[in-house]
Amino acid sequence: MITENKALRLPKWNRCVIKIGSSIIAPDGRGCATKHLLPIANFINQSIQDGKEVIVVSSGAVAAGWSTQPRYPRNTPISIPRKQAFSAIGQPMMFFLWKQLFDYPCAQLLITHDDLLNRRRFINVKNTLLELLRLRALPIVNENDTVVVQQLKVGDNDNISAHVADLADADILFICSDIDGLYSANPNVDKKASLIPEIKKIDESVYDIAGDSNNPMAVGGMRTKIQAAEKATSRGIDVVILHGKKAENFDMLAKGNVVGTLFHRTMSPRAAKKHWILHALPSSGSIVIDEGAAKALLHRSASLLPSGVIEIKNKFDHGDAVKIYRESISEKNLIAKGLTQYNSDDMKRLIGKQSHEILPILGYFSSSSLVHRDDMVIISNVKKEDVI
Repeated sequence: MITENKALRLPKWNRCVIKIGSSIIAPDGRGCATKHLLPIANFINQSIQDGKEVIVVSSGAVAAGWSTQPRYPRNTPISIPRKQAFSAIGQPMMFFLWKQLFDYPCAQLLITHDDLLNRRRFINVKNTLLELLRLRALPIVNENDTVVVQQLKVGDNDNISAHVADLADADILFICSDIDGLYSANPNVDKKASLIPEIKKIDESVYDIAGDSNNPMAVGGMRTKIQAAEKATSRGIDVVILHGKKAENFDMLAKGNVVGTLFHRTMSPRAAKKHWILHALPSSGSIVIDEGAAKALLHRSASLLPSGVIEIKNKFDHGDAVKIYRESISEKNLIAKGLTQYNSDDMKRLIGKQSHEILPILGYFSSSSLVHRDDMVIISNVKKEDVI
């Protein structure tokens, strides 16, 4: 049993993602059950009462659907179409299980790998998640197994949870499974294996001790959890892998104590996002703004509103990266780079307009801003020729 480690405290967090494995949702492959979920729900409730925000990534739809088909025992190999059918049967069962644990709204989001790779869809999912949090609803995310094909499939909800933590700008990701954390060796084989309380850097030596799951309903074992941790920590998000079936673990988390294995983020979230926007995403176009808008971006951390736009250059889509210039396009006037809420054609129709005019002009409304401040980086102390 893990004892309380007073020397190792959780990093401070305001927004978290909690990934729940299928073995917790559907223990013993007998359909969905609240057996292990009540302590997790109490932790979520307590966190929300403390003013924090929580997003759940839940496995279990396939396992729940599988449990309704006694003709197919757990060790039976299943095809992708049959697995998708099981997921379709199990999704409402899994969601209802969660919904009955809370007295506030729960929302189901089903996403695919393509939603995360496509910039427009990425922004749409992000906007929806953030709006749900503003509405004080609990987002419950799962991979949409019913529509994905093998080539597009993320492969497991461990990695999906890292992507969700990234797009939601979470501070920490909790991965709840049926193991206490990362061990120095396989504890089922090596009795001398010891739990590793923290990892400061994920390298090949960490992957070398990660094994695979024997659970036929789980897509991946510890290796996929390490992959998820690497994705998240590189984007400025701390990660904890812990045993989700031990109620006392969530009491300890609520007290701010680390249980399981803590993977430290490699840089601050702001620095990670800034580097990604500036140096990883090619710019698809440019926006020229007036002096008033430039001052609002530079000195008041404002979003870019249509009223301050002078010119739109090149063709780009919703969610693409664009460079933002002050008064004219030149290297010295480059002040920011960000992700767009509208495509270039629609932005041209909004030049100089007020935000309340967006809906009458376009016939739809995505955001009051053209580039939101959370998706924008002000360029300072950076070689502007290095901004792609």
